Amino acid sequence: MTENNGNLLKINFSTFVFSLAGSAQVHLGLIPNPADNKKEVSLPLAKQSIDILELLKEKTKGNLSNDEGELLDHLLFDLRMRFVEEDKKKGGS
Repeated sequence: MTENNGNLLKINFSTFVFSLAGSAQVHLGLIPNPADNKKEVSLPLAKQSIDILELLKEKTKGNLSNDEGELLDHLLFDLRMRFVEEDKKKGGS
């Protein structure tokens, strides 16, 4: 997580969701893994991160602000589309 003046940034719903989305992006090979700075694709791990975001959406339904709900919807849509693109590259369905 990014530091600000030696302290970790405050966690709120949006930063938590961005963290999960970032994990999916790493597993889709969209951004380098911070551990080794390599881009590698792992569709099962990407799917798991996307599924966690979907679960979070279901469990928080009715309890999110409009901005939080839209953020989650947009991230899920984008990640799903990128997952399908990557799956097609790998010869999936």
